[in-house]
Amino acid sequence: MSKRPTASRPAEALSNDFFVPDLCRVRAVFMLLVTSELMVLLLAVVHSQNQWIDWNYFGLLSLFVQWTVLTSAALICILRPWFSRLSTARATILITLLVLADVFAFSLFADNVLNPEPGITGWLAIGKKLLAALIITLMVLRYFYLQFQWQQQRQSEMQARLAALQARIHPHFLFNSMNTIASLISTRPEQAEDAVLDLSELFRASLRTQDRLISLDEELALCRRYLMIEGLRLGDRLEVDWQVEAGLERQAIPPLTLQPLVENAIYHGIQPNPKGGTVRIVGYRRGDSVYVLVQNPKPTDDQRRHNGNRMALDNIQSRLLALFGETAVLKQSHQNDIYTVTLRLPKHTVPSQGRQTRLSPH
Repeated sequence: MSKRPTASRPAEALSNDFFVPDLCRVRAVFMLLVTSELMVLLLAVVHSQNQWIDWNYFGLLSLFVQWTVLTSAALICILRPWFSRLSTARATILITLLVLADVFAFSLFADNVLNPEPGITGWLAIGKKLLAALIITLMVLRYFYLQFQWQQQRQSEMQARLAALQARIHPHFLFNSMNTIASLISTRPEQAEDAVLDLSELFRASLRTQDRLISLDEELALCRRYLMIEGLRLGDRLEVDWQVEAGLERQAIPPLTLQPLVENAIYHGIQPNPKGGTVRIVGYRRGDSVYVLVQNPKPTDDQRRHNGNRMALDNIQSRLLALFGETAVLKQSHQNDIYTVTLRLPKHTVPSQGRQTRLSPH
């Protein structure tokens, strides 16, 4: 267990990079209480001799455990920003000592109140409680540490998938765009200049891997730049229909989510068709979800779909699952001659003052 860097970083960033979860959250406290209550129930069953459960023992032990769990969680919650600046080993030791001190204080209180022989402290019983608290605390901290490591690995894999998606976008699109720009330089230099600016913005966005979430408005702007460049190449064969509901500008979305879907619509629905077609982008809210649809003409049976299409969809779905869980869905459907990719996102917004990675309820 290595020492964490203590360079000047915001307190919130340090707190988020800590293996112990935020015990101020209701869900975390609820899980601790439920787990501890199940353990008390098991001990009451084992302790009982003439019946299934010794209810008197269960009630007293449950009261003791719940009070120690709640007070320990509150203390760890208050001191968590300070613990997060320590090494993992040192934080583990201090948190364990904190829990033991809390258990010891409540044990002395319970012993004074419930002891049938006043003035005589039951040190053996207190020692057993401390030993049990030590073992359980170390087991819980070990679980938190493994969960933290798993989450870190999951985030690394997500970044690797994003990098793979970006690498797939670059080659063929870059070559086609440069050829288009070269053909415009002598005849339409202003359009060539605009195309260069659009292309630079696209690749600037593709290199911006530090953002986990951006606004839907930014992602749609990226799609518009991409479609402007493809429109120069495809001409009248490409039509775009925008049907995005107002008020969705700050909806949170992972970067490079819609642009690959629009790219697939061009390369599998418009480019192979001599007559071209329409790419339709639809966005609307329904309940607690936001839906974004990308539609294009369905490819004919003899047109082979590229492997990159499947890879892009898999990458996007993996990133959605990592960021939003099961509340985000990516699915494909065919109806008549229209191929539709539907993206469902939980309704969250990003702050307007800049690109952030934290989710805030809408």
